This record gives sequence, C-alpha cells and structure tokens, in this order.
Amino acid sequence: MPRLFVSFAVGLLFGVGLHVSGMTSPSKVLGFLDIFGPWDPSLALVMGGAVMVGLVAFQIARRRERTLLGDELRLPSVSAIDAPLVIGSLIFGVGWGLSGICPGPGVVDVGFFDANALVFVVAMAAGIALEKLFADAVAARPAVEQDA
Repeated sequence: MPRLFVSFAVGLLFGVGLHVSGMTSPSKVLGFLDIFGPWDPSLALVMGGAVMVGLVAFQIARRRERTLLGDELRLPSVSAIDAPLVIGSLIFGVGWGLSGICPGPGVVDVGFFDANALVFVVAMAAGIALEKLFADAVAARPAVEQDA
C-alpha cells in the first residue's frame, strides 16, 4: 500500500508541475518551438530546471544500491548514441512539433478531459504497440550467415 500511495503522490506532483509550468498547453509548447515566429522561451527555463534536478538525482542515485522504497536500483547501462536512439528522438520531436503535445503532459491533459489529448495518447499507444510488433518481428528473424 505505501508503494501505491508513493506512486500516486509522485505522479500527482509531476502532473501538477507540468500543468503549472504550462507544459500541458499545446499553444505554449508550439510558441516555444516556433523560433522563427513569436518565440516563447519560458519553457526553456522549465526544461533547464528539469535537467538540473535530473543531474542531481542521477548523481545521488549512482551512489545508492536501493531505491528509497527498498527496491533494487537499476540505472541505464547503455550510454552510446546509436541509430535507434536518433530515429526515436526524431520521431518524438516531429510528433511533439506537429501536435504541441509531449507524452507526459498529454496523459495529464487526458485527466482534464481534453479530447485532443485523448486522441494523441491513443495514437501514441498505437505507435508504441506497432514499434513492439516491429521489434519482435525483427528479433524473430533468423540471423543471416555471412561468408567468411
């Protein structure tokens, strides 16, 4: 029960922070992304603050073996920039730029009964499912032997 409460509290805090910062407003996000129009740099401060908090949190986490709730702490071990990372980042950026909705804020907006956000989240879920099907199909293909 404490884990469920902590998960709810952290998610609620994250959602409130996204809403208060304006990250859930597609017009504000698009204003930030429109560097050739009336550019709104305020979200750069939000992102900068998030990066700073993340840097501190990861420095602390690297010194720990367990989470605050006692679970094994598993940090990412891969640090290489590869093609799947770059392609995924491009797809993420294009989706964000076209819709003005980022995945986290999109889920928050669904909680505010925003129909556009609901369409976005359903499309995002469909994209995630398609990627999983594609990745599973690629993994299931037999390896092609190379001539030596």
